[in-house]
Amino acid sequence: MQLIKNNDNPINESKIINQIRALGIDMINEAKSGHPGIVLGAAPILYSLYAHHLRINPNNPNFYNRDRFVMSAGHGSALLYATLFMAGFDLSIEDLKQFRQIDSKTPGHPEYGVTPGVDMTTGPLGQGIATAVGMAMAEARLSQKYNQYEKGFIDFNTYVLCGDGDLMEGVSYEALSLAGSLKLNKLIILYDSNDTSLDGNINSYFIDNIKQRFESIGFQYLRVNDGEDYNAISKAIDEAKRSVDKPTIIEIKTTIGKFSVKEGTNQAHGGPLDIEDITNIKNKLKLRDITFNVSNDTIEDFQSFINERCEYLEEDFKQKLDKLDNNIQAELNFLMGTDKSISIKDLEYTEPSNQKESPRDTSSKVLNSIMTDNPYMLGGSADLFGATQNYIKDAGDYNFKNRLGGNIYFGVREHAMGAMLNGLALCGYRVYGSTFLAFSPYLLPAIRMAALLKLPIIYIFTHDSINIGEDGPTHQPIEQLTQLRVMPNVEVFRPADANEVIGVYKTVLKRTAGPSVICLSKTNLAILDSTKANEVERGGYIVKDSLRKLDGIIIATGEEVHSALEVANRLNIKGLDLRVVSIPCIERFLEQDTEYKEKVLPVGIKKIVIEAASSMSWNKIVFNDKYLITLDQYGASGKRCDVQKKFGFDINTLEEKVELLLK
Repeated sequence: MQLIKNNDNPINESKIINQIRALGIDMINEAKSGHPGIVLGAAPILYSLYAHHLRINPNNPNFYNRDRFVMSAGHGSALLYATLFMAGFDLSIEDLKQFRQIDSKTPGHPEYGVTPGVDMTTGPLGQGIATAVGMAMAEARLSQKYNQYEKGFIDFNTYVLCGDGDLMEGVSYEALSLAGSLKLNKLIILYDSNDTSLDGNINSYFIDNIKQRFESIGFQYLRVNDGEDYNAISKAIDEAKRSVDKPTIIEIKTTIGKFSVKEGTNQAHGGPLDIEDITNIKNKLKLRDITFNVSNDTIEDFQSFINERCEYLEEDFKQKLDKLDNNIQAELNFLMGTDKSISIKDLEYTEPSNQKESPRDTSSKVLNSIMTDNPYMLGGSADLFGATQNYIKDAGDYNFKNRLGGNIYFGVREHAMGAMLNGLALCGYRVYGSTFLAFSPYLLPAIRMAALLKLPIIYIFTHDSINIGEDGPTHQPIEQLTQLRVMPNVEVFRPADANEVIGVYKTVLKRTAGPSVICLSKTNLAILDSTKANEVERGGYIVKDSLRKLDGIIIATGEEVHSALEVANRLNIKGLDLRVVSIPCIERFLEQDTEYKEKVLPVGIKKIVIEAASSMSWNKIVFNDKYLITLDQYGASGKRCDVQKKFGFDINTLEEKVELLLK
């Protein structure tokens, strides 16, 4: 593994590793904040990976066919930044000194798009490792499709550094279970196994037999007994890369806080080390006790390994890309590019003869039409294809035999589905996933990551209200709309009928700066003459206006738009002239200019909201709670009509409430 320099002396790899350690603890000491334990314990792992295996271009960190590396143990950011600096990425000593400072390139946990060489934002344990599964899924699909034209064209590994905490989080097990089923052999997990977490030794609360656990779900298990042995680590990675039908986990036994007086204890996990301890550590590592002191020789030696291995990778990729026909190049340019907008031009949609259709069924028709012309789209369901209706009929199923399938069976793994969608999106795909709206909280941590990353992922959540009836309160969403609406960068749509569903898809597929949530009813609803697909992108618009003097405005979303229209018609007979406004997306409506908002919702006119969900979404539109006909308690099991009546959402009760409020 040693590279011989021009003077015939072997490179001192231990010195490079120790230089990384010193930079890491200097960064933490400078910031007076951070996690030195993983820096000292896991430096040989990251060094071995970057020096001898990762296929990368530090001068072009986003080179498409690069190996991906996910620092799932995101608290080890100082270790990652020190390694990236030494490896030649666009980081300076000054950047390292700014660790954890405002607006720096070296934030407290790795952030995609902020630090060159960071492939995924990490910190919440389990999210990184689950996202990496999505990246490996992307590679498997890409290589099967495009390598038939140019052998070896797409060929990247996805590596993860994780710790005990990652493997305790349930989302990691969900995702890794599917990775084993899909035989994602390009996924390689480097497990920093030090038997220590923040609260202390893990032996009393994490006694899993890692070998048996991972072999049982279809992984190859390898072990390195000495985490200081970088040659053994490198050989294990070599063996992992030779796997043809299994992902690999390499358990590497390390010592947290190696060389510190806190070595082997949870006290080394978080917080800077004492100055005296740092001095002693550097003495043990045979380094000068000067902060941020770097030997140019160690930098050159480290980078020589990378340059020798990776010098022609990007040029080789470009040459193969140029040989492909224009259509294939266009597909790849979409995947490799930053513009993920999709314009629906020739949407095939046939209205039912009775002019009634559930929004989830309309969604199914629209998706099936869109997928025909967009090979860079794919999605799946958390074991609910039959209920959420997002199965694509002619797309095939994604599995270990057919990576080209457009339908991903995630199984009952909502949280992992969300994280894996993030990984697929980070590799350029436009993706979507589905489950019931009541189960969306299972995905919230992953949706939050997508929002932070501004990934244009689509979440299709059906069974969107108490109107599903018999399934009862466990399946009837109440607070979920508000939970999703308050998330920055997330747009939540609740369309009223087929026209608005079409408008929603046209809108979200043009969106490129964050996730979109589509909440759909399973109820067969009339396709209204007054709803307009093209108005959805403004978030809200008038679906029924007053004939003479405006006496009040009813605001509604989704299925409740139909109720609002019927109430307005009934009250019109009683002499009340009402406007009905559909607001399929509150976030978009609030972003419109003041002139438009006041045109739709003029000041001085009473406004009443009807939505069978939490009242807390509406405080920026209606300022008096008594004008909110909403639901702030859990539902009940029963016939749809009985559930509506119990909670005051039947037409008769709504008519009485609105009339009373207006008079």
